[in-house]
Amino acid sequence: MGMRIAFVSMYTAQLRADGATRRLRRVAERLAARDHEVSVLCAKWWEGEVSAFEQNGVEYVAVTEAPSATTFASKLPFALRRVKPDVVHAANSPPAQVSGAKTGARLLRVPVVVDWWAEREGDAPGGCRRAARSADRVTAPSQMVKTDVREYGAAEDAVRVVPESVDFDLIRRVGTDDRADLLYARRLDEHANVESFFLALAELRDREWRAAVVGDGPERDAAERTAAELRIADRVTFLGDLSPEEFVPVMKGAHVFAQTAAVEPFANDLLWALACGCVGVVEYQARSSAHELVVDCDRGARVTSPQELADEIAAAADYPQKSINEAFADYDHDDVIRRYEAVYEEAIEGYGWF
Repeated sequence: MGMRIAFVSMYTAQLRADGATRRLRRVAERLAARDHEVSVLCAKWWEGEVSAFEQNGVEYVAVTEAPSATTFASKLPFALRRVKPDVVHAANSPPAQVSGAKTGARLLRVPVVVDWWAEREGDAPGGCRRAARSADRVTAPSQMVKTDVREYGAAEDAVRVVPESVDFDLIRRVGTDDRADLLYARRLDEHANVESFFLALAELRDREWRAAVVGDGPERDAAERTAAELRIADRVTFLGDLSPEEFVPVMKGAHVFAQTAAVEPFANDLLWALACGCVGVVEYQARSSAHELVVDCDRGARVTSPQELADEIAAAADYPQKSINEAFADYDHDDVIRRYEAVYEEAIEGYGWF
């Protein structure tokens, strides 16, 4: 039987695209596809006079005309009363919206599940602590983020790790594109650190290889200049942003995926690459959870420098070529969305005891 699920997020992917809002949109749409009644209570991001409308099976409800954390939080209880959800799913940032969601949920006697991705600039530590402690359950994409939430005061038994997911049917279905042996994929922003990948490639310039970079962003021009300065530009192809239907064949045809980003609550591109059979080589970063994906992976390695990265890329030649790794089948979209459903059901059942 379907649930009525109210998502609470002042920002949406349509208004402010980042890791947290893209995750929320994917989860909301996949739950709607599984016959749940899904609403997203948000700041208005569309044109026109209507206060609510449906997109991809999800109803978007305007709580405020523009983003304002204080106003949004104060109006949330009234918006939740109109939606009458069985469970509230709130994004962790801005933390004031969690307080507003909790107030409304308490009046409706329903639980609040906080999905914790990362803190944004301006999120006060005190607000984050209140958000973590007031949630009936918290979902986190990785053990690293779970540790963050625990440090803010969430109870150990209240936090569940629910990772990102991949389309395993797509991976099994499409062919391979062997244009690149070595691959890097991520939005090219200030945290991308694609330079580490290029420094490793420069160490290997005497070997035969072809590399590709999937993704776009404000640091792309700088990345292209770095490749030119290291005299590897003629062997590195920048492919820009690609849809899953486009990048999965490239990943299935590649042999090594390099993960070097400095900030990554969950390394989604690395997950896709590992599922596509790539050998994953992860440069350890303090604010990246990427290393978690290769801890028990027989086609992965962790390094701490571009030189070690180069060594592991060279060593990966000993691995057989693969275009799919069934060890990651548990990360399929349907399997992961069922984890969210289990958290909601657990929260609803637990709330009934109080």
